[in-house]
Amino acid sequence: MSDLIQIKGLPAIPPLGIGTWQWGDKLVWGYGNGYRESDTEAAYRAALQGGVRLFDTAEFYGFGLSERLIGRYRRAYEPKPLVVSKLFPYPWRFSRKTLFSALKNSLKRLEMNQLDLYLLHWPWKPVPLEQWALSLVEAYEQGLTRAVGVSNHNLEQLERVARVLAKHNVPLAANQVEYHLLERKPEQTGLLRAMQAEGMVLMAYSPLAMGWLTGKYNLENPPPGRYRAQRYVTRKAQIPLLLKGLTEIAETIRATPAQVALRWCIQKGTLPIPGAKNARQAEGNAAALCIRLSDEHMARLDDLSG
Repeated sequence: MSDLIQIKGLPAIPPLGIGTWQWGDKLVWGYGNGYRESDTEAAYRAALQGGVRLFDTAEFYGFGLSERLIGRYRRAYEPKPLVVSKLFPYPWRFSRKTLFSALKNSLKRLEMNQLDLYLLHWPWKPVPLEQWALSLVEAYEQGLTRAVGVSNHNLEQLERVARVLAKHNVPLAANQVEYHLLERKPEQTGLLRAMQAEGMVLMAYSPLAMGWLTGKYNLENPPPGRYRAQRYVTRKAQIPLLLKGLTEIAETIRATPAQVALRWCIQKGTLPIPGAKNARQAEGNAAALCIRLSDEHMARLDDLSG
C-alpha cells in the first residue's frame, strides 16, 4: 500500500480517489448506455475494497444524480469515505450567497450533515473570486464543510482565493485541475510546485486522459464520442510513443498501462481521481496503490510526455 496523503483538516488517506463525473452524465459518458446504477454501485464497493477512501463529485455531474448515488451508496456500505463536492458558478448566480443554498442542496442529495471538502468548480464571473472565497470561509466557519478549496484555478487565481482565506485563518486545502501524462501544465506553470510548498493538495482529474492512457485506445481506435476522441488532438505526435512506453513499463512491473499512468501521478505528489464505470475499472484503478515506479521509469515517462 502506498504512503498516505493529507488534505488539510482531513484524515490522511491513500493517495488515490474516484471521480464520479461518469455517474449520471449522459452527454459525454453515456450513462445508461452500457452501464447503469448497478454498475456504479459495484464500482463504489470495489473501490472501497481496494483501499480508496475519497469520492469526488459535483452538483453539475448528472445534474445532481452523481451526488444522490454517492449518498445512497455511502449509507449502505462501510467504511465511510471522504466526500468532495463542488459549486458550479452558473451565470445566473449573481450573489456569493447562492453558495449556501447550493451547498445545502448538495448535502441533502449526499445525505450528509457536513461535507468533507467543498470546492469552487470554476473561476468564472459574474461573482468575483474574492466574493466566492468569503462564502467558502463562512461555510467552513459554520461547519457545513470540514475543508475548502478550488478547482480549475491557475496560480494567480489560486493566490487570490488563498489571500482571502488566510485573512480568516482558513486553509486552502486543495486545487483540482487536469493533470496527467498528456497534460502537464500544472508543472510547467509552477502551479504544482507552489501548491506543494504551501501544503495544498493537487487533485488530478482525468488522470487517464479520458481513456487515452488506459492502453485500450490509440490514434486508429480513439475513445468513443467526438469530445473524447478530439480532446488531445494537439498531442497526436506524442501519443504513439507514450502509449508504447506505458505498455513496456507495465509489462516490466506486471501492471496495466492505466495503473502506470496513475502511479506516475501519485509519485509526482498529487492525488489522482480517475473515473470508474464498473467494478472492473475500480479494481484496476485501486491496484495503482500497490505498485511503484523506479526513478528510471519516472524519467522515461517524463521524457515521453514532456
